[in-house]
Amino acid sequence: MVTIKEVSEKYGISDDTLRYYERIGMIPPVTRTAGDKDRSWIELVLCMRNAGLPIEAIIEYVRLYQLGDSTFGERLQLLKEQREALIEQKKKIDSTLERLNYKIARYEVAVETGKLTWNKDKCN
Repeated sequence: MVTIKEVSEKYGISDDTLRYYERIGMIPPVTRTAGDKDRSWIELVLCMRNAGLPIEAIIEYVRLYQLGDSTFGERLQLLKEQREALIEQKKKIDSTLERLNYKIARYEVAVETGKLTWNKDKCN
């Protein structure tokens, strides 16, 4: 078993943040000596937050989990919806990266040649 302080240090979040997550229902109550189950919840929440999932979705997932096995279907649906939202977000990010890569390539040539070329098929 590890302490809350050790858990907060391991994950780079403060004790206060852990207690806040508990208070709003993002994670089940963390025991004074956090065990594997506590750490699993913290890892899940941090992963989901780092991916940009809304706090409300995480809270709802925890709430459904605490209601028991009868919520398997609802939890599955919630996770599928969040996956779809992430896929859409990824498409936008991929599109932006493609555009940035194009612009970077143009500027790399411009640095070498001293001239920025314009491609009528692409935006500046």
